[in-house]
Amino acid sequence: MSRFWSAVVHGLTPYVPGEQPKIDNLVKLNTNEHPYGPSPRALEAIAGATNDSLRLYPDPNADALRAALAQRYGLQAQQIFVGNGSDEVLGHAFMALLKHDQPLWFPDITYSFYPVYCGLYGIAHRAVPLTEDYAICADDYLPRAGQQAGAIVFPNPNAPTGRPLALAEVERIVAGNPDAVVLLDEAYVDFGGESALTLIDKYPNLLVVHTFSKSRSLAGLRVGFAAGHPALIEALERVKNSFNSYPLGKLALAGAVASVQDDAYFQESCRKVIATRQTLVAHMTALGFEVLPSAANFIFARHPGHDASALAAALRQRAILVRHFKQARIDQFLRITVGTDAQCQTLVNALGEILAG
Repeated sequence: MSRFWSAVVHGLTPYVPGEQPKIDNLVKLNTNEHPYGPSPRALEAIAGATNDSLRLYPDPNADALRAALAQRYGLQAQQIFVGNGSDEVLGHAFMALLKHDQPLWFPDITYSFYPVYCGLYGIAHRAVPLTEDYAICADDYLPRAGQQAGAIVFPNPNAPTGRPLALAEVERIVAGNPDAVVLLDEAYVDFGGESALTLIDKYPNLLVVHTFSKSRSLAGLRVGFAAGHPALIEALERVKNSFNSYPLGKLALAGAVASVQDDAYFQESCRKVIATRQTLVAHMTALGFEVLPSAANFIFARHPGHDASALAAALRQRAILVRHFKQARIDQFLRITVGTDAQCQTLVNALGEILAG
């Protein structure tokens, strides 16, 4: 704390990212990174961009990446915005689109960056409780007498629960709030969810955000994008160009374009994670865990006879990291990233030993 801090800084409660420790032979299942590497074509493109041209600024409009994304998802380039990871894209969206007289609505158990952005930008918000089985209920987000959202944001699949919401239910929320921006965070959708990118042309109030950090194995490059009506995209561009006109470097742009163009690798790597997730769920269930339905690259599980914090600590002693949240309602759950088959088997073996002991 310093007397030089602004009033805004004094009032912030910053987001706490997942731990990135330096431990030998670590089985790292705490931050939802992809267990397999990026597309070889992406790595080749990054290497090819490492040349004398790095002395020049990158394309501020990211035209090649926007064109590649538009072609991949059947959209127009003017419907695409790209930024330095989906967190920056989300941050710009909070600044550009979500300041209203009515509060922003989001789930009470969700991505913990949302309330952080609200604190940073002075946005009033309302936490909408998940159902008893930790699902998002579309009816809870529809306007009713005396209650209407200024805007809505939620992940699909939700995080940290992993539970997906059917596309028809997502559409009910978007269609039922025509005067509010619905910001849909699809960071994990490629692992089994239904993307709302198909609804972009139909609803001018829908903004869908994706990241390259999860399903495209490029967390280290920091690339994200949003898709929506051109008027929403223009608002994001205005914020970006009032903050940093060059959010993506040449290496990131080159790698991201190549990743989008290598769709076969992308699809196969996602299939591998989904298959491993199914096996992991079966093993965890056999050990007595309750596992929520997941369409993400992680599972959310609790054991009726063992404290989650104690389990996480015992795993850490075995150089296995998982994520434990102390938040009410979910403090007995562990969020476990789907790793390789070998990593997941190591986890299952360790849990078997811990539970038996």
